[in-house]
Amino acid sequence: MCGRFALNATPDAVQSLLAVMDIDPFPPRYNIAPTQPILMALAGPAGGPGSNLPPRQAMLVRWGLIPSWAKNPADLPLLFNARSETAAEKASFRAAMRHRRALVPASGFYEWRRIGNKRAEPYWVRPRHGGVIAFAGLMESWSEPGGTELDTGAILTVDANEDLRGIHHRMPVVIDQQDFARWLDCLNQEPRDVADLLRPADPGFFEAVPVSDKVNKVANMGPELQERAEGRAAALDDEPKDAGDDQLTLF
Repeated sequence: MCGRFALNATPDAVQSLLAVMDIDPFPPRYNIAPTQPILMALAGPAGGPGSNLPPRQAMLVRWGLIPSWAKNPADLPLLFNARSETAAEKASFRAAMRHRRALVPASGFYEWRRIGNKRAEPYWVRPRHGGVIAFAGLMESWSEPGGTELDTGAILTVDANEDLRGIHHRMPVVIDQQDFARWLDCLNQEPRDVADLLRPADPGFFEAVPVSDKVNKVANMGPELQERAEGRAAALDDEPKDAGDDQLTLF
């Protein structure tokens, strides 16, 4: 599951990684939560021979996908994650998987480890070698009865790799930079053609840093959220309690 993440990278770093058109300046964000705006990159307008158009466009969307067919979003769960194994068949995500695949830039994500009846312990999960990465995302536009259009999105998840399954059994899908074009090419690549990209990150890609429970509160947004918590071991030998796929557990 991915219920909180961060984007500490500079706009220039994000623009360089994703090859997007100009993006507005933004501050570091250390505690991004569902229903807040998140940055996504989608395939851009096709340019002709010799075009200087960047291949991708950036947009802000509400984190929490609302299917286009929804009559009342209040009747739906908050769809901030989508299981990669079933997204292509699920009514809520099927159209976005076929037509609106996206990349979500991130510096890492937070996950909570629960064992037995102990309270959940938060971890900051970041690329071992630093830098900005891109999660696999889906974008959908929803029109309210009054005609206002709202762009929304979700992050795809997959079974956790061996490094992280001691914290939680799910993790966000990371798309490698060399696969960006194929993942975003919804004109020529059907969901079955990119299914091989929906896999856990390689062992050793991430490291999990134990952090304080300050991150539990959405109002806390400073860099101290990512500081290592004293007295908390990073050993993950025990299996966590399986809390299922209830996306609202932490909120």
